[in-house]
Amino acid sequence: MSIQKICIVGAGNLSTKRIYPLIGQAGAQLVGVCDLDAEKAKKNATLWGGNVYADMEKMLDAEKPDGVIICISADMHAKLAPLAMKKGIPVYTEKPPAETSAAALEVARISKKTGVLCTNAFKKRYNVAYSRAKDWLSKFPETDRYSISIDYASRQYENNSLRRLFLFDFTIHIIDLTQYLFGDAAKVFAFSKGPDAYAVSIQFANGAVGSLNLTDGRSFAIPTEEVELTVKGGNFMTIHNSSVYRITENEKPVEWREPPTFTSAGDSGNDTGHLAELADFLAAIREKRTTRSNIYESYKSMVLYEAIKNSAETGKVVEMKYERI
Repeated sequence: MSIQKICIVGAGNLSTKRIYPLIGQAGAQLVGVCDLDAEKAKKNATLWGGNVYADMEKMLDAEKPDGVIICISADMHAKLAPLAMKKGIPVYTEKPPAETSAAALEVARISKKTGVLCTNAFKKRYNVAYSRAKDWLSKFPETDRYSISIDYASRQYENNSLRRLFLFDFTIHIIDLTQYLFGDAAKVFAFSKGPDAYAVSIQFANGAVGSLNLTDGRSFAIPTEEVELTVKGGNFMTIHNSSVYRITENEKPVEWREPPTFTSAGDSGNDTGHLAELADFLAAIREKRTTRSNIYESYKSMVLYEAIKNSAETGKVVEMKYERI
């Protein structure tokens, strides 16, 4: 198998911690680093390889990579991804995929029109615990799913711009996970205490119900991520901090996982999902297929995000509508 060539746009804190160190482990060679801050780009190129650029299109034309990773701001994800796809280059962007669902939908339509993959970094779709949850749920008819409840929290956010907005920057991960596990939402109602806390009720298209408790009044150092899945017939699964889980079937314990180290803070690329999603992106390029976090799935997550925001602001139930591509 030939080693794939990858370029990266963005040399900030997140990509430097979570993407650059995993490129080789995922099975690719870094050939280009692009950032408007030349010193940051040079530093990452020195550490992990690749030529330095300040312009993405010039980098893509010069390096002709097998794929490009874009890790900057959400608005630029939606602007730069189409430029790469129109050159026939598959794209992986950080989350969120765009600032709005409308912008994400436009990227999805360009992906379909060009036939070029655009995937997004929703790591929870790839981590060990939630991958197991998805497989476990597939054992049961969708109509037997009863409920999903999630408690998810972070440290205080500034909430003074979109990039520093708790609901947009942080909870988008759990919003995406909710529909990944239980399917498309049909109706949403939300209460909020300003931009810092949300109580969300969801009715899914398959008849199941869900509740999300989201708040930024806790901590990054001591994470809160508690998920409960309930299926008809005494079947339920509990996931703690995206790493420990317990499965019960017919009211009897059948499976337990507790990693020997605390992994949700980033010790393992597969437990967090960072490595697994990069490896799947590379495999999807080789196999000419889509991914579980493709841009259309991400568009639907943006629709749910906007529904929660709109319901909290208006005090009304929001009925979901997903556009086709």
